[in-house]
Amino acid sequence: MKSSVEIDNVKYKLLGFEKNQNLVIIMVISTGKIIKVRINEILRSEIIDDLSKAETRDIYRKYYSGGAALTTYEINDRHEKSWMAYVALNLTLFALYIFTNIATTKLVYIASLDITITPGVFIYPLTFLVVDILNESYGLRLARRAILFAFASNAFILILLTGTSYLPGLSGWRLDTPYTEVITHVSSALIASCISFLFSEYVNSYLLCKIKKLTNSRFLFLRVFFSTFFAVIIDSFIFCFIAFYGTMENSDILKIVYIQIAIKMCFAIFNILPA
Repeated sequence: MKSSVEIDNVKYKLLGFEKNQNLVIIMVISTGKIIKVRINEILRSEIIDDLSKAETRDIYRKYYSGGAALTTYEINDRHEKSWMAYVALNLTLFALYIFTNIATTKLVYIASLDITITPGVFIYPLTFLVVDILNESYGLRLARRAILFAFASNAFILILLTGTSYLPGLSGWRLDTPYTEVITHVSSALIASCISFLFSEYVNSYLLCKIKKLTNSRFLFLRVFFSTFFAVIIDSFIFCFIAFYGTMENSDILKIVYIQIAIKMCFAIFNILPA
């Protein structure tokens, strides 16, 4: 059994109890897989040794009370709250992603620094924070589902926006031509963003999980920083070259890439605090 010193869960996390069936709901942290184990079996397994002191105490309370004792892990309550939080994080990821894609159409030139950036460069790094929270709270599998949800949603929006550019416009409407130009640029940005987002976020979630295993769930700041560090580099190169290739010189694109990496690295350090 564990010592009296409290340690972080490494392999398993208690999610709750299934009412009237004497089942304990456990999540495998590395994969996000949910398993159900009978309460008398879990007391004889290795799982009990990996749980926190509070989780272990509530399992024993449930066992010795014959399932009658109420705990902070009642599945009827925690299940709803847990999934509401998961949905909220998914929507946050989606909103941040949409904003950065649309804001890409606006290039901002800062004369004092002689640099050109997009407004989304200050917001997009927050998507890595959201994915990190999803990974830490729900496991790699559900974090990847959130990434795929955001990717599929943006791909659907891309199809709809592209379709609107082919609709006949009102004759004489002054915004018809600018709208088509903006949608064309947004569509190219969405394509670039979809590809870069999918690759970078998968790298981010994978590295976060891998570093977590190697450090036995210690040093959260290290896995948050390094997973974001490599993901930012991949994202900036893929996005900028797909979005701006052919419309700008390669040297100018590289400048934007380096500036984006520098700004996003600052956010990588900042992300450590809320994570």
